[in-house]
Amino acid sequence: MTGNTGTTVTRTPNTTVLWVMRILSAIVLLAVGGIHLYLVFVGVGGLLGVLFVLNAIAGLVLAIGMLFLHGRLLSITTVLSLLFVIATLSALLLALTVGFFGITETWDFTLVPETVVIESIGIVVLAVATFVVLRAPRAA
Repeated sequence: MTGNTGTTVTRTPNTTVLWVMRILSAIVLLAVGGIHLYLVFVGVGGLLGVLFVLNAIAGLVLAIGMLFLHGRLLSITTVLSLLFVIATLSALLLALTVGFFGITETWDFTLVPETVVIESIGIVVLAVATFVVLRAPRAA
């Protein structure tokens, strides 16, 4: 006996695209969370530091969800991940312009330009991932 059950797993192009987008999304979410955790370690404290730690935890949880959830839970996770990165970038842009909850930010603070770029790319990646996940055929 060869141990072959007669079933083979074939990956269609749609499945491959889905997995690529899930992996890229997880990388983006880890990067966004990692930036915020790094900023806590280099001295951001107080309420903002607490919010940054929560941001890092949320990024990690969503990244894990992107890799391990399936079906409706994956759909919910992709939408929440997209909204999470949009909210994170919006909060930074508000802090850079008019202030956000009394917090103002400048472009020369640690990792601000890099964060804007990474989160902007993240929005595009997560928007595509959300589209791919919501369009993927459901398993019976």
